[in-house]
Amino acid sequence: MTSHDAAQAFHAHDHEACADQALARADEICAEEGVRLTPVRRRALEILLAEHRALGAYEVLDGLAESGFGKQPPVAYRALEFLVDQGLAHRIRRLNAFIACTHPGAAHAPVFLICKTCDAVAEAPGDDLRGALDREAASLGFTIERANIEAVGQCPACGEVAA
Repeated sequence: MTSHDAAQAFHAHDHEACADQALARADEICAEEGVRLTPVRRRALEILLAEHRALGAYEVLDGLAESGFGKQPPVAYRALEFLVDQGLAHRIRRLNAFIACTHPGAAHAPVFLICKTCDAVAEAPGDDLRGALDREAASLGFTIERANIEAVGQCPACGEVAA
């Protein structure tokens, strides 16, 4: 993923094309892995792709209910768990929310840039940062199995308003 890809969350772009490409890639990934992108899972991904911000499980559940998939929390949680497990979405721990992956199917170490004002979230490449973290951990005899790097600040639009 390039920094341009990450910047899409903070700048104008053809969002419909962005979402369409992500859905097409999700279909490819599920076919490659031999798993089903069921209608409820697809709709959950579409809801996450609707905007570049993290959504809580209950926001996804509301969208699923509006689409006729029921209002039972396990429906949303199972769909979100599937999307995360398949690398189609990420969980943003600080916000206890989920966001569609902007680089699905590729091994990567994302860094999440979270705007403290508008809650927009950009997924930026963090391979160099993760490598440094892995090396530091290894020097202490520690093996990292999972890391979630999140940075909080202001997006360009909110920064301009504050200035």
